[in-house]
Amino acid sequence: MKSQEIRVRFAPSPTGPLHIGSARTALFNYLFAKQNKGKFILRIEDTDIERSGKKYEKDIIDNLKWLGLNWDEGPYRQSQRTAIYQKYIEKLLDSKQAFWCDHTKEELEKEKKEQIAKKQAPRHICNRKGKAKKGIIRFHCPDKKIFFNDLIRGRLEFDGRLLGDISIAKDEKTPLYNFSVVIDDYEMKMSHIIRGEDHISNTPKQILLGQALDFPQPQFAHLPLILGPDKSKLSKRHGTVSVSWYKEQGYLPEAMINFMVLLGWNPGTTKEIFSLKELIKEFSLERVQKGGAIFNLQRLDWLNGHYIRQMDLDNLTKLCLPYLVQDKLIVPVWGQGSKAKMYAVAPDAFGVKEYKIVTTKELIDFAYLKKIVALEQERLKKLSEIGESTKFFFLDKLNYPVELLIWKKMTLKQVKNNLDILEKTLSKIAKFDRKSLEKTLMPLTKKYGSGELLWPLRVALTGQKATPGPFEIAEILGKEKTLKRIQQAKNLQGLSSYLLLKK
Repeated sequence: MKSQEIRVRFAPSPTGPLHIGSARTALFNYLFAKQNKGKFILRIEDTDIERSGKKYEKDIIDNLKWLGLNWDEGPYRQSQRTAIYQKYIEKLLDSKQAFWCDHTKEELEKEKKEQIAKKQAPRHICNRKGKAKKGIIRFHCPDKKIFFNDLIRGRLEFDGRLLGDISIAKDEKTPLYNFSVVIDDYEMKMSHIIRGEDHISNTPKQILLGQALDFPQPQFAHLPLILGPDKSKLSKRHGTVSVSWYKEQGYLPEAMINFMVLLGWNPGTTKEIFSLKELIKEFSLERVQKGGAIFNLQRLDWLNGHYIRQMDLDNLTKLCLPYLVQDKLIVPVWGQGSKAKMYAVAPDAFGVKEYKIVTTKELIDFAYLKKIVALEQERLKKLSEIGESTKFFFLDKLNYPVELLIWKKMTLKQVKNNLDILEKTLSKIAKFDRKSLEKTLMPLTKKYGSGELLWPLRVALTGQKATPGPFEIAEILGKEKTLKRIQQAKNLQGLSSYLLLKK
């Protein structure tokens, strides 16, 4: 007998940006499908017309593509399938398994409050089944036990008596979630339903609806919730939870995939770095945990830093360009002279060979930018940090307190003296590269002290505490800019007056 084809789906509602939790659900479905040579289907559940939006659908589609989770079929849209739902709604109405219920919202709310007061599970048993087509359409849940074998949680059992008469449609053409999802899963021949554990309560209702329509039952797997640091369900109060935000901040898709798969899946080894290709081979539902997975931003930062360090420098520089433009440090230049076009958005600049430093209007090339990015490649946790960590390369004049030039217990007089020595020494170097700078300055550190000489140089060149080494920075800045910055440090407001006060 031929085994059933593996078919799974990711079925988001376009009522907001793609959530990290939803993206992880898509990833687990994708991996399961690819591992079993099955199909991964994208279905947009947009029957909630008031809350659904095309911008959110675009956000979902764009981010799935960015993550590399390409679907085999779809996107199907529920809003385009109303005729299919109508056929099955009418079938249930004709068989008397569904009916019109005209209880008002006020009546239902009163009933719910009374049940809660009596410590009963809220449910609605309709005692007046309307003949007229008004109110909503309900399904009468049979009085029986419902059970299924969850591929992650094992056997789960529910009491049909506690479900009551569940609502399934506003009218013949407007299905509600629990009904439309059952129809779609059957029509699209889904073999497995892999989704978050918050859907467990929906599963018995959907099983009963499927049985009423003589549908084969798919297999279910309910993933653990993603939790915030306080172990409550991950939400906006824990910070931004949309995939778009992480993309905009400069997290790489490889890092996001690697991070998300470890939110609930245990590889069974100490290995932490996985490519999408490796995950297709190694992923299994058997190793998905039952308990919630804690969202750890520090872990994501570490993973992203790892992938940044592995990147080809050309590609990394291209990805950093939008952030340098966004921070108003450079602008891309098209053409030459008066015909040059200046763009404020970097994606247009990826094919550009020249850029202008905003503060000086100095022309620089891609090769120069590569040198700057190379210095930070080992330190970056996300691409958006590139502007803040390298801005000293693009500024005409640095702004920092005079005290920053002081190494440990140095006096400002010593700082001034050492800056004079640096300026005099560096002005005589013919070849201004790292090797020559080290060869010239390192012998002087034996006389003046390594920190005492090189710390003021580092601060003079960058205006920052934490940076790459001063020799690497000076080589990129070049002789003229290096000497200019040492002179700016010597003339820093407060240095001369502080010395006069100390005399």
